[in-house]
Amino acid sequence: MPSASSLGDSDSAALRRVLGAHQSAQPSRAVLQLVSTFLPFLALLAAMYLTAHVSFWLTLALAVPAAAFVVRIFILQHDCGHGALFGSKRVNDWVGRMCSLVTLTPYQHWRRQHAGHHANWNNLDRRESGADIYSSCLTTAEYHRLSRRKRAAYRIVRHPLIAHLLLPPLVFVLLYRLPFDTPGAWRSERRSVHATNLSLVTLFVVLGLCVGFGTMARVQLPTITLAAIAGVWLFSVQHRFEAAAWLRRVDWTATAASLRGTSYLRLPQPLRWFTGDIGYHHVHHLNPRIPNYRLAKCHAGSATLRTVTTLGLRDGLRAPRCWLWDESRGRMVSFREAGRPAVR
Repeated sequence: MPSASSLGDSDSAALRRVLGAHQSAQPSRAVLQLVSTFLPFLALLAAMYLTAHVSFWLTLALAVPAAAFVVRIFILQHDCGHGALFGSKRVNDWVGRMCSLVTLTPYQHWRRQHAGHHANWNNLDRRESGADIYSSCLTTAEYHRLSRRKRAAYRIVRHPLIAHLLLPPLVFVLLYRLPFDTPGAWRSERRSVHATNLSLVTLFVVLGLCVGFGTMARVQLPTITLAAIAGVWLFSVQHRFEAAAWLRRVDWTATAASLRGTSYLRLPQPLRWFTGDIGYHHVHHLNPRIPNYRLAKCHAGSATLRTVTTLGLRDGLRAPRCWLWDESRGRMVSFREAGRPAVR
């Protein structure tokens, strides 16, 4: 595939034209997305509350599509955070805050942290900024230099059962209740965490008084748990797959990191809708102002964009095993492939 440095002037200009042509928001489509997402989601929640006293298993079954709608609502919130869903910043912010009451993600705080990710993704020399275990890694050499205890701890936290099943719901339910990793200067972002918490407490107390707190837990917890697991997987596999390139600062550019460090996750049409086409992740990183409803057409309109690494659903399910960047091999590897450090 072409790297940013191998793109000719004409290819670069053509790429900029395609990206710019799809950047503007279309309010009518954004409103339609909100209506077509929130109305069925609320209907599903109502059905879950009605069945909660009849059959827990039926309620649990309904939690699967409800969680899929929560993932889609997070994508809408994500677009708002980039100023992409609507043309108006004020409208984006209000819609983003509304979505946060479903996703449990404080909108303003998350938006600023996520901006750090977009500034430094797949940059080996800026991993301390805007990074987490799902969008960062160690090199194999760094991993081998760790003590045996630290290597074991590094691997345990990244075991699939922990990293992809246990931690995601804890992040959304508990960690997002705290202004974690927040510089002192982020005063408004800290306030957004507390305001979101206050809104959620009010909402859930009223809901619990109306339907019973046990019933509320049987509906809300499975839904957010499944949504968190799916959402974290969706994000992580598009930054941490075997062919994903990690670049040193001297070689890192937004274009190079987009074309070589992110993927096109090709999903079946129903999953494309529920994930807001975020599978076109390379397009999103090249221009975060492109709304989700224009990503596919943008991808189709550029020969350069169609050359990026494409992952199928099966590839995406295998990708989470890649945790380390092997600089000698120029690819991501698993712990098993990294082997053990040489005995000195």
